[in-house]
Amino acid sequence: MSDISIVKTKEDVASKSLQVTVPVDRIQKAESKALRHYSQRARLPGFRQGKAPEAVVRRRFGEAIRQTVLEELIRESWDAALTAESLKPIAEPHIHHLKFEQGQPLEFEFHVEIRPDVALARSGGFTVQRTVKPVTDADVAERLRDLQERKATWIPVEGEKPAPAQMVRLEVAPIDENGVGVAQPYNMVLGEGRAIPDVEERVMTLRPGESVDTEVRFPDDFSDESRRGQSRKVRIVLHEVKRQELPVLDDAFAREVGDFETLDALRGALRTDLEQDAKAQADANVRQELLQQLYAANEVPAPGSLVDKLIKGYMQAYQIPEAQFETFAAEFRPVAELQVRRELVLDAVVDGQQLAATEQDIDTRVAELAAGRNLPAGKLYAELEKAGRLRELERSLTEEKAFAWLLQQSTVVDA
Repeated sequence: MSDISIVKTKEDVASKSLQVTVPVDRIQKAESKALRHYSQRARLPGFRQGKAPEAVVRRRFGEAIRQTVLEELIRESWDAALTAESLKPIAEPHIHHLKFEQGQPLEFEFHVEIRPDVALARSGGFTVQRTVKPVTDADVAERLRDLQERKATWIPVEGEKPAPAQMVRLEVAPIDENGVGVAQPYNMVLGEGRAIPDVEERVMTLRPGESVDTEVRFPDDFSDESRRGQSRKVRIVLHEVKRQELPVLDDAFAREVGDFETLDALRGALRTDLEQDAKAQADANVRQELLQQLYAANEVPAPGSLVDKLIKGYMQAYQIPEAQFETFAAEFRPVAELQVRRELVLDAVVDGQQLAATEQDIDTRVAELAAGRNLPAGKLYAELEKAGRLRELERSLTEEKAFAWLLQQSTVVDA
């Protein structure tokens, strides 16, 4: 491929522009190849398959041959560019300024987004404090309350106006010059923010079976930008109100929740879980603080192309319409920038220290997980593979190894 000219014309930390020139003789070879391909497969009236003259085939399939040649030469040029520039692309290249004229060299420009190579001038010698938040009786009581609420029953309330924390069943219908529109049913717990404030306020003035025609205003931070600050007349009909009845906290409740003989045993298990959570959170905070010190000690970019790609991934996951990109990006860009820096730093450590998770690492972790679930390791491996989660497991193991290495280079002080 040495006859294809690749010249770098522009470069930054996350992209390159490459001017490509394919000489005429290389184009002619590609045309001859494409012509033979079509000649061998063409079925034309008056000729046996593969026996039509090249001039006839060229007239019949000229545009298709030209397109085939162009696609082949672009593919070959891309292969040549990958090798010549040692590229690490994060997406397919964009093609600009294409010139493909008869008897002239093929010219165009590749614009390719690349993953930056981050060189860590300093990767150790930091001091990080590890603080484990103590678990209090109030923390245990709060977790116990959560369990109560999960086991709670909802009892209908007759003839009373609803209050915060009660469940309501209602309908809301728009009203305009044409009358009352189609009503939409809702079930919600008041105070959880599932309805706009004006609707909740009006609902709490009604008793089951009552309705009200009123004007409500959409808040300035409403999810649908087109409705922010607008007012609309609606009809609200309240059908039902329910209050939450919590189960009694006793030994019977503990046995219902799980394999606990007494309420004290349940409290003890909850405390143990909370202590483990506190230790895990302390470890996560250590990692985050270590990363912050790494960012401060090294030049770690957050290229816009990578940040935008991550933001679009968030949008897809949250099912946000493309039209809302600017608004969504403004909110999530700081989060995305930190995530990009995190990945670049960890990739630099993994590549520099050869810490990528191996097949043996994956097999060992799958065996540990399988033992915890009382499953054969092979069955769990197959399930993870089918769900497409092996790559996620591999990344998790790789990050664990990267952080273990980084922490060995620094000092962690337990507070």
